[in-house]
Amino acid sequence: MLKELAMHPALQKTAPIVLILVLLLIGVSRCIKIIPAGHVGVATLFGSVDDEAYEAGFHIVNPLLGWSLYDTRQQSHYETSNVPSQDQQNTEVDISVQYRVIGTMAPSMLENTGSKEKAIEVHLVPNLRSLIRESGKTIQRAEDFFNDTTHQRLETDMTESLRQTLGPKGIEVEEVLIRDFRLPSVILRQVEQKKVKEQEAEREKAELERITIESQQKVVQAKAEREAAQEEAERRKLIADAQAYEIQKINEAISANPAYIQLQSLEALKSMSKDPAAKIYFLNGDSPAPLPLLNLGEGNNALNK
Repeated sequence: MLKELAMHPALQKTAPIVLILVLLLIGVSRCIKIIPAGHVGVATLFGSVDDEAYEAGFHIVNPLLGWSLYDTRQQSHYETSNVPSQDQQNTEVDISVQYRVIGTMAPSMLENTGSKEKAIEVHLVPNLRSLIRESGKTIQRAEDFFNDTTHQRLETDMTESLRQTLGPKGIEVEEVLIRDFRLPSVILRQVEQKKVKEQEAEREKAELERITIESQQKVVQAKAEREAAQEEAERRKLIADAQAYEIQKINEAISANPAYIQLQSLEALKSMSKDPAAKIYFLNGDSPAPLPLLNLGEGNNALNK
């Protein structure tokens, strides 16, 4: 059946045309190169690398060119490593490096290192691990990793060092981040004990402040009570002075006016004369102005009977 079709006159006439069209389509497709978004293309011809990278988009190119694509979008490399501090303790640190391939340097990367993955393996990873080990020499104690200042300093130092080292290799380092760290168990116990002591110290400080405030309040209250007592004493002294002054003035008035006593005696005699049971005695009867003394003894006895 196939042999009969192959020998068919119509197919024999159209087969060359179809073959030419297929070859033409293949050739045309080889002349068209579309670089996807976020990438650059590096062309090679017989082992020679084109100096210029092809940006994302549509390109008409030599069909004999070979192609290598490089992703220029932001990417992350994660690394976990032990950082030895000056106290001979190893702290496990999780670090991520935010980076991107420099598109214009992709041809140089291909020629000198290879693919992006190869460049990361050859340049980024060894330099990062070396920086991690070196950073431990600046940390006195493992628990210093809890210090925010230590984090920021390590991140800044490693970012700047990697930028200087990897920039010429075609890798732009945007940021180095310390994601997490795990201290040795012995250090963790010491840190927990230190936290407990700090919390106890805070509670003792708060209790001392409370006692101090209460003492101050008592001092203020005692001062107020003392001032109130002083004011009361001064008030009583003023009253006593006023009464003494009044008695003094009465005595002076009596001394200056002897008739005043006689007048008062007469008033008293008038009142006593109204009581038929009262007896009146006179003190110092020889005196021109004897003082009367009222005796109610009998009247009281009569009342008692």
